[in-house]
Amino acid sequence: EVQLQASGGGLVQAGGSLRLSCAVSGFTSDDYAIGWFRQAPGKERERVSWILIRDGSTVYADSVKGRFTISSADAGNTVYLQMNNLKPEDTAIYYCAAYWYITSLGPTMAPAGRFDAWGRGTLVTVSS
Repeated sequence: EVQLQASGGGLVQAGGSLRLSCAVSGFTSDDYAIGWFRQAPGKERERVSWILIRDGSTVYADSVKGRFTISSADAGNTVYLQMNNLKPEDTAIYYCAAYWYITSLGPTMAPAGRFDAWGRGTLVTVSS
């Protein structure tokens, strides 16, 4: 059974940094991708970034490009989202999710409905 668990959220001032972690378990091959999404109060879930575990290729949403970095470690069992220069509009619950049986990412991130498994979110609050 594939399981994911996000952690690392917290309260930070604008301009600060946080690193989120997603613990991944249950995969027996590397043909999967891990994505980060976020959902602010009253808003729809938003795509943030994803990474293809097999080759480390990544895609970012325009809203976070240049500030956030996604990476993987431990053969894909941990996926990080390093968030720098945080802004109040980054405040949201952040979720990690798995997309199975994929060998290339393409130019944009798949929508939430295409992902196969989700972890519980972690809250990030950025104060101004």
